[in-house]
Amino acid sequence: MEEKSNNLKSVSKPSNFIKEIIEEDLRTNKYNGRVHTRFPPEPNGYLHIGHAKSICLNFGLAEEYNGLCNIRFDDTNPTKEEAEYVDSIKEDIKWLGFDWGDREYYASDYFEELYEYAIKLIKKGKAYVDALSADETSKYRGTPTEPGKESPYRNRTTEENLDLFEKMRAGEYKDGELVLRAKIDMSSPNMNLRDPIMYRIRHESHHRTGNKWCIYPTYDWAHGQSDSIEGITHSICTLEFENHRPLYNWFIEELEIFHSQQIEFARFNLSYTVMSKRKLLELVEGKYVNGWDDPRMPTLSGMRRRGYTPKSIRNISEKKGVAKRDAVIDIASFEHIIREELNKSTKRVLVVLQPLKVIIDNYPDDKIDELDAINNPEDPSMGKRKLPFSKIIYIDKDDFREEPPKKFYRLAPGKEVRLRYAYIIKCEEVIKDPTTGEIIELHCSYDKNTKSGSGSSSKKVKGTIHWVSAQHSIDAEVRLYDRLFSVTNPAGDKENDFKDFINPNSLQVIHNCKLEPSLKELKTIDRFQFERLGYFCLDSVDSKPNKLVFNRIVSLRDSWAKIEKASKTH
Repeated sequence: MEEKSNNLKSVSKPSNFIKEIIEEDLRTNKYNGRVHTRFPPEPNGYLHIGHAKSICLNFGLAEEYNGLCNIRFDDTNPTKEEAEYVDSIKEDIKWLGFDWGDREYYASDYFEELYEYAIKLIKKGKAYVDALSADETSKYRGTPTEPGKESPYRNRTTEENLDLFEKMRAGEYKDGELVLRAKIDMSSPNMNLRDPIMYRIRHESHHRTGNKWCIYPTYDWAHGQSDSIEGITHSICTLEFENHRPLYNWFIEELEIFHSQQIEFARFNLSYTVMSKRKLLELVEGKYVNGWDDPRMPTLSGMRRRGYTPKSIRNISEKKGVAKRDAVIDIASFEHIIREELNKSTKRVLVVLQPLKVIIDNYPDDKIDELDAINNPEDPSMGKRKLPFSKIIYIDKDDFREEPPKKFYRLAPGKEVRLRYAYIIKCEEVIKDPTTGEIIELHCSYDKNTKSGSGSSSKKVKGTIHWVSAQHSIDAEVRLYDRLFSVTNPAGDKENDFKDFINPNSLQVIHNCKLEPSLKELKTIDRFQFERLGYFCLDSVDSKPNKLVFNRIVSLRDSWAKIEKASKTH
């Protein structure tokens, strides 16, 4: 591909080791002043929060150094890949705020070139066709402390290898009968250099190339050469590929093609979840969650549906920096970053999750008050809204106790409480269901001289609760999402299946919630703070004009901190 030279931006002092490498390369003009990165996802699953770090890093570095970043799908395994995954990956990257322009590539774009590169290595005596079975190949490979043994097919003639490789491509052999291997060093202490496999036979239809190919390149073979073809200057990978770098370099050097530079950084994991694609697939297929975009999943599509903002994902990636050692990000820290952003950007609204009817006996039957409510005290520019107040309202059941404990400052028989933005009310009578004994209605009185903000009353009460006018309320379903697992590292317990640690309370669905009327006209991207309850958004999948469904993004504070503290003291 054509190499592009760009005028570099003036950049600040490097804050991580990858920036130091790039800036040294720019100083020495190693790549003619170019910075060109790529994000190479496998289209065999949905991206998760761990991938976000790589996305932000690759696209962010290209942007910072006025370079380019490609997206390249590593579609070398047709048995696991689907167009659905390609579409979801592109949507996730765009949601995070990045754009690859016209640089959308696929490893399958290069299948013909990779095949010709393989022919070149065979002709150099650096690759051969092997007929060992998978079990035999594994045995011959040796161990980390013992050298491997050369295959009896290692010394085939060049002509024989070329003939067999051509027949492999032509479909004359069954899956697993033959492979193409690089001829490097079976005694190398680096297991990746012990004659690694370059091609396998797979009679499978590919989602882009159809049935054109029945031999497919391995990742190690396709990766570096694809980087070279695209003119990638800095091939940024996660740390597990560090031991693969000598092989990456070996292929490029033997082929004498453009030499991209592989650089590894540490991935990050998130506590109280799993990041393995295999484990996430188990959760989906076992119906432990409701699909890849379930708001409890660490997938980017799940986080998007939950209501996390792309800015918060980018912030967590930036704040945790770039390191050479894997780290686990405490989900409490992650949620704190989300709260910080939402606290400043979301409108406050009144919502009653478990409604309890309150009749204000001395309030006029036909009177409707229009009360001023602040949209966000953190941002006065968001202004105010009008809240209707009427004779019958709903409060939350948790805000009333017939026999209140000590320091219970909400509503109780004979006690007073302030209604947010409204009046002080006093509970006069409790009505119960004669059969069940359940409290179904409260009768209260109000003091008309205590209207919030009027300044006409000196009466003070210790408690303030939220409410919704019954006449004007909107019905909705609210889903309270919590951590999917009950332990910090569910995959780290070798004696138990990680699914044994699924939190049974990770989802609570509440029907017939009551919302203030300002929530009638909504968009799926709208986020709110339900006062005293947490941050919520409209569900992008299940919410309809005639059925509003809200997801809890995050609570107002980390309730798990108390749970963890209590568990450590027992």
